[in-house]
Amino acid sequence: MASSEAAPPARQPKATTPAMSVPLYVSLISGGVAGTTVDVVLFPLDTIKTRLQAPEGFIKSGGFKGLFRGVTAAAAGSAPGASLFFMSYEASKASLERRVENAPVAHMGAAMLGEIAACIVRVPTEIIKQRMQANLFPTASAALGNVLNTEGVLGLWRGYFTTVAREIPFSLIQFPLYEKLKKVWAKSRSDQQLHPYQSALCGSAAGAVAAAVTTPLDVVKTRLMLGADRDGKAYSGLLDTFRRVYAEGGVPAIFSGVQPRVMWISIGGFFFFGAYEGTKRALLSMPRR
Repeated sequence: MASSEAAPPARQPKATTPAMSVPLYVSLISGGVAGTTVDVVLFPLDTIKTRLQAPEGFIKSGGFKGLFRGVTAAAAGSAPGASLFFMSYEASKASLERRVENAPVAHMGAAMLGEIAACIVRVPTEIIKQRMQANLFPTASAALGNVLNTEGVLGLWRGYFTTVAREIPFSLIQFPLYEKLKKVWAKSRSDQQLHPYQSALCGSAAGAVAAAVTTPLDVVKTRLMLGADRDGKAYSGLLDTFRRVYAEGGVPAIFSGVQPRVMWISIGGFFFFGAYEGTKRALLSMPRR
């Protein structure tokens, strides 16, 4: 005989609540403001990090002189690079959250797509910037001319796949952690909303963790973009570069520059996410005609 009590309903998997889709123009403007702000304000720390990772060593690469060398190249690429990233990230995040149950997986996928798009702009400007930071060329035009004359147009994307290989693991750590920290903090507030400075603190913490973990990839990327070792022998790929850097000094060599990198990215994360969230909130609050 059947039981008179109704069977309990089957437990349904918890669905991810999709975030509100951010208009493309908002991502474009907010990303540009964020990228320019952090790259210009914290450029000296990035220069110190690059010189610590250079094969000639910190002092021969310029030491503490000319810490803003290459800032024009960075400023030229930071706005379009960050805009491309956030346009791709916000659009794909909204789409993936409607299709993927696991929120961190959706954020990882969105961050990956964002980095692939952003590196199209970021890599050429990084090449020019880092060669100037390492005191190889006095001006951006001289660095650009050398790349075009010696390596051709494709030389501007030297290290593209290595940069993507570095940026994707970085973003796979940073953005899910950033979104999680925001979600946890928002739950503790009565209005379930964070101010831009609170989102900035979440971005700072997430960036510091990701920066430390991915420093070896950053060292390899820097060496590839500089082109050759201290003896003038060219690097020929990610594994070759990693092996030769490790042979120079073991673990300390592949983690060279980790302190300024973590400091730069954690402070930069505060400015970056603060500028992005602040600009985004201001644009979204403007009345539409």
